[in-house]
Amino acid sequence: MHYDHQVQVRYGETDQMGVVHHANYLLYFEEARTAFLAHHGQPYGQLEKDGLALPVRKLDLRFRAPAHYEDKLCVRVSVERITAASVRFVYEIKRPINDVLIATGCTELACIDLTSTPRRPHVLPEAMRELFG
Repeated sequence: MHYDHQVQVRYGETDQMGVVHHANYLLYFEEARTAFLAHHGQPYGQLEKDGLALPVRKLDLRFRAPAHYEDKLCVRVSVERITAASVRFVYEIKRPINDVLIATGCTELACIDLTSTPRRPHVLPEAMRELFG
């Protein structure tokens, strides 16, 4: 199962040459991931209200081609792997107008209990496991 999220590169996301700064790809990943969750009935804000969070514990990003100011990009996100208390998302960013692959990557998120001090791992809720499965 995947989800396609559209973004348009804003001026403030680029350097002096109009190329997207590398850190902004992580924001595109996060925006696509939270849109994926909401689209499938699990808004991230509700997860936190329920006392859980999914912080990123590992990430990988590979650049393939530059994206530029005003480019319309498609961020495809899907779930690659689920364990008892973590989930791994994979991403592909393309410029649909000419089907150019811009970047690929993945993030691994751990499920934690926001009510514990210190924060402790928590089993992914069954509804979320079903969503990802």
